[in-house]
Amino acid sequence: MTAPARLAVVAMVSLTAWLVGCEPKTPDYQSIWTTTTTTASSTSTGTTTPVPFGQYLNNLGVAGEQVAPDTLTDLTVSMPTPPGWAKYSNPNVPPATEVIAKGGPYPNAMLSVFKLRGDFDAADAVKHGFDDAELAENFKRLDASTADFRGFPSAMIQGSYDLGGKRLHSWSRIVIATGAPPASQRYLVQLTITSLADQAYAQASDVEAIIAGFTVAAK
Repeated sequence: MTAPARLAVVAMVSLTAWLVGCEPKTPDYQSIWTTTTTTASSTSTGTTTPVPFGQYLNNLGVAGEQVAPDTLTDLTVSMPTPPGWAKYSNPNVPPATEVIAKGGPYPNAMLSVFKLRGDFDAADAVKHGFDDAELAENFKRLDASTADFRGFPSAMIQGSYDLGGKRLHSWSRIVIATGAPPASQRYLVQLTITSLADQAYAQASDVEAIIAGFTVAAK
């Protein structure tokens, strides 16, 4: 993965950390407000040491180029904007990343897309989609899944973690999608929604609306 793309992947994760649900639902937010330390080894689904997902792809020889979701011609990638939410800009976020927030900076939703180059097994790759979250400080998992999303390989993880003196609650999904033929271009799509942990329950309806309206589909 190119240096700008790799840094962009890391930026997405460090600013938001992962929460990926199979279906929109109201999680037990109260259960993740604790700041009890959870180590990577205790939360990991496998026995290998977690590595950032961008690094994992880089190790496979996969290159990535970030593209704006609304510029794609072979794939539809979008998220809805609930009432009271609006586009949000942050100098630390790559300009190709679509960000909306409610009053900013939290809660926020970040949508990013990377055009991928290189041969790899997408179904196997998404098994590593939890690693960034589990490397976050004091991460506590609420739920996770590697079920497909709209027919594409996907990983979901949801939980809380510490960042900058704050306890955050995050929902995140990665999707390895394939655009329409004949090019059948592959993309890495990531949606992450983050709230302050003690406000997560109050923001649940908006979060669920974004999750329910998240779209990844070949054109």
